[in-house]
Amino acid sequence: MRGAALYFYKKVKSFSGYDAVIVTDLMSLADLKALCGNQFPKSLVYLHENQLTYPIAPDESIDYQFGFTNLTTVLAADKVIFNSNIHYNAFFSSLPGFLNMMPEYHPKWVMGEIKDKSDIIYPGVKPACLYTKDGKTSRDLGSDPPLIVWNHRWEFDKNPQDFFYAMDKLMERGFRFDMALLGENFQSKPKEFIEAKKKYGERIRVYGYVESKPDYMKWLSMGDIVVSTAVQENFGISIVEAVGAGCVPYLPNRLSYPEIIPTAFHSEFLYSDKDDLVDRLVKFLSGESAGGNSEIRRKAKDLSRHMESYSWHNMIQDYDDMLEELCSRFKNL
Repeated sequence: MRGAALYFYKKVKSFSGYDAVIVTDLMSLADLKALCGNQFPKSLVYLHENQLTYPIAPDESIDYQFGFTNLTTVLAADKVIFNSNIHYNAFFSSLPGFLNMMPEYHPKWVMGEIKDKSDIIYPGVKPACLYTKDGKTSRDLGSDPPLIVWNHRWEFDKNPQDFFYAMDKLMERGFRFDMALLGENFQSKPKEFIEAKKKYGERIRVYGYVESKPDYMKWLSMGDIVVSTAVQENFGISIVEAVGAGCVPYLPNRLSYPEIIPTAFHSEFLYSDKDDLVDRLVKFLSGESAGGNSEIRRKAKDLSRHMESYSWHNMIQDYDDMLEELCSRFKNL
């Protein structure tokens, strides 16, 4: 965020030949436009996350300049897109408090200006079936033992503590299960995952980031359950991928999950707290051993079909229309 504008200013040389520029929330667009001068084309900012609402790690202190960079970036943009309704609402709910922290001048006018050019479009996701040879994600009625999938970043905001709390409870009760611990790790490996490798041993079928996307999707297709314990999630691409591949999801009843999961499935797949998560996993694993999970697997299959609505095949027209409008406004000036 601090250096991106300087990098792209020298990398691109001139933006005069472009119809439009798309940046994410990690770019200081105001700085980039100031460096490039009058030759800068129309611009769109896609907010996958923002620094006003992003949680702070326990060993870190907040840097308010990052939030201010997000603020000036969306003000400098011609169009602003959020990746979900919950993200849109969280941003605008937190903005007044952020502005009030300024010691003197409180620019309340920014709320209306940003809202007037903001929309919500979900990110497109590649369907799981496109990664298989026959175009299908066929699966057995279940693996033996059942495979529980974690496919999130190995970071504090994904709350691995609660996930491994649930796994510990299952192991204490003697349930048979394996684990696929997928996901990227950008800095130091969280201690929960280091301890997990020792504690769960051969239960762990795969440990860490899978470079090949088809191989990653293969693990999702072999999974029986996917779990999220996140405390920060503005959309949930990894969950859409896993559910689309056929996993039974157990997700917290917060963040973006009540939005991306249809209301009809909430009672089955959204849990209230970590002990409720344990209870639901116990129920599933008990039913699995007794051969009585056909109903929940049927519902998961129905939910899997709904994930198709987030595929690029269905989302791309929204993006095309938005970009056509942005470029048309540029050409008409």
